[in-house]
Amino acid sequence: MSKYAVVLFNLGGPDSLEAVQPFLENLFNDPDIFKLPFQKSLARFISKKRAPKVEDEYKLIGGKSPIGEWTEKQRKMLETKLRNEEKDVDVFIAMRYWKPLTEETVKKVVAGNYDKIIMLPLYPHFSKSTTGSSFNEWKRFYKGDISKLSFVDHYFEQPFYIKALNERIDESLLRFPEEISEDVQLVFSAHGTPVSYVKKGDPYSKQIEKTITAVMEERQHSHQHHLCFQSKVGPAKWLEPSTSDMIKELSAKGKKHLLIIPISFVSDHVETLFELDIEYRHVADEAGIKNYIVMTGLNDSETFIEALKQLTLEKMD
Repeated sequence: MSKYAVVLFNLGGPDSLEAVQPFLENLFNDPDIFKLPFQKSLARFISKKRAPKVEDEYKLIGGKSPIGEWTEKQRKMLETKLRNEEKDVDVFIAMRYWKPLTEETVKKVVAGNYDKIIMLPLYPHFSKSTTGSSFNEWKRFYKGDISKLSFVDHYFEQPFYIKALNERIDESLLRFPEEISEDVQLVFSAHGTPVSYVKKGDPYSKQIEKTITAVMEERQHSHQHHLCFQSKVGPAKWLEPSTSDMIKELSAKGKKHLLIIPISFVSDHVETLFELDIEYRHVADEAGIKNYIVMTGLNDSETFIEALKQLTLEKMD
């Protein structure tokens, strides 16, 4: 019987306020996202400068990121599902910028002497800045047999993933007053990327569009929907429209009931709990939005874990 390791890749997040600065330093040190002169020194400088502002954001969502806890929950759920299929399997987590860091996970997996190692990102859409960066980090530290590795690049149209999103959307729609439920605008907010990525062939933005098409087709175009992008950093041109601009634009058109759907995230963290639910809520209030609701992340969705199980089983065959 083959012995399998499944490695869940995710961004990671500070597990305390003290972890914010080193987390940011690891982020700005990523050569797949930032190509900086004297990168190590500059990453330390930028992270120290930005840390106080970011710490304030984390204070508003409980003093830490929940991404580690959600990812561990997803890990346990997936491992249980796979073992129920009578597979000899262990599921691991490899975070890109915080603990457990990829380097530590590589050591554990190599020590386990597995027959096959399945690389499963918790990013449904491929971008060089997420999945690409995580895979590159693994390759930097993994010195084992390359033929054992099997990579899941993306799963933006996986049926159970689409179903999980629609289940969350349906749950969220129940939170609106019944009399205006048909007027709710579905606002899909994806993490943005620089336009330069798209020009260089990064497939992320097109995959996001395909996910939204699949979601809306499955729900038979129940509501009007819109796509926008959040989390811009730096002066470069990023994908548009921005989420804040979309909120203002919809209000100006008399669309006052918004369901904000985090489309490129599979668990809640600072970009959903602070950026969407606190920062942009102020934008919505100022713009005169009457009902502004942010969808709960996929988090511990059984249907989403079923998607991960199916993807893993396909690689085990």
